[in-house]
Amino acid sequence: MRLLLILLSFLTIPIINAQTLDSVIAPLASKSLLLDITVINQSKLVVVGERGHILLSTDGVQWQQAQVPVQVTLTAVYFTDEDNGWAVGHDATILSSKDAGLSWQIQQHLPQVEKPLLDVFFLDKDNGIAIGSYGLFYRTNDGGEHWAIEHHNELLYPEDQTYLAELKVQDEEAYLDVQSSILPHFNRVVADGRTLYLAGEMGLIAKSNDFGVSWEKLDEIYPGSFYDINRTQEGNLLVVGLRGHIFRSLRNGTPWQAIDSEVTGLLSAIVLSDDQRIFILGNNGILLESRDDGATFTKHLQKDGKALIAGVWYENKIIAVSDVGIKTINLTK
Repeated sequence: MRLLLILLSFLTIPIINAQTLDSVIAPLASKSLLLDITVINQSKLVVVGERGHILLSTDGVQWQQAQVPVQVTLTAVYFTDEDNGWAVGHDATILSSKDAGLSWQIQQHLPQVEKPLLDVFFLDKDNGIAIGSYGLFYRTNDGGEHWAIEHHNELLYPEDQTYLAELKVQDEEAYLDVQSSILPHFNRVVADGRTLYLAGEMGLIAKSNDFGVSWEKLDEIYPGSFYDINRTQEGNLLVVGLRGHIFRSLRNGTPWQAIDSEVTGLLSAIVLSDDQRIFILGNNGILLESRDDGATFTKHLQKDGKALIAGVWYENKIIAVSDVGIKTINLTK
């Protein structure tokens, strides 16, 4: 999840570059700040959050805390199958699990980078990417044994690309310094068949047909940040972001139609149900529901007003994570 909420709390990179402390097993971990959730094979839930907390459940009610070798805030989690998963977070940390999330190992931990990773995606158990703030982008082709950093300057404005190219010739040290902070935050990466979609800061929406080796930046439709993008059940694209902004595309990104959300808070996540409904989660207890493939939305504001940061559809209900932990939301059709 996504930088505003997280801030609350090819060169080969060394795998571990600092000593770490194990996450503490805490009775109230399920009520702490949690930032992402995934479901494995529609049976097992995995949640990540602050202080290195990773929680597991097979029913959405009882939660078991995993053994985790770091105490940094973890921001995203992804599994390729019932056994192999990865979690990412602050200090450019990347963890892996080969036992369905019961235990985790450090693949990368770089406090000196001073940037969080915000999302992770694997094509299979070998090929994956991790993205984050200021254009942070790492790639692996061996399951995370080695991670390589990439700079995707094709996602900059043309004038910034020109500036960087000139600076590289004039002053290599200054170039490296600017390169580390000139790109926008990469908030979310999702797969749609062979295509990857990237959503981020400064209105960034981009797509790639070669697993992120190169990116095509789509025309700007809004100058603010986007936090999630997904393909709807009927095949249209939906993207959500700051100030209640929702855009829907019937033609893979052109043109986009602005959808009236009737809210002004940050929208952080899109949840697709198995009964053709679409839910959007956001700050201030925002929960929006669509029954017409995202053309219109109905508000179901949560009474406690707490931020709903991410969620999944699980056994006919939403299991969401928030700044006060795990929440179960039932909305009958």
